[in-house]
Amino acid sequence: MADELKQALTPQVLAILRCPVTRSELRLEGDVLIAEKPEGAGLRYPIRDGIPVLLMDEATLPEGVESIEAFKAKYADAIAE
Repeated sequence: MADELKQALTPQVLAILRCPVTRSELRLEGDVLIAEKPEGAGLRYPIRDGIPVLLMDEATLPEGVESIEAFKAKYADAIAE
């Protein structure tokens, strides 16, 4: 599956995709997409059946953050409006 993802999520496709919360670029790491910002605390989005699931409710939060609202408050300076 990793090879298929790399073929489907080309650099050109990744250049278009953005985190719906931070609007930052995403990078492919294994079978998830990780938001580049905030650095070290990016939201992680699953890829299911080769399709990125870029929904806030599906994102894995950084350690110590219990909700999307808490994430937005904690990293407000890093989130583009």
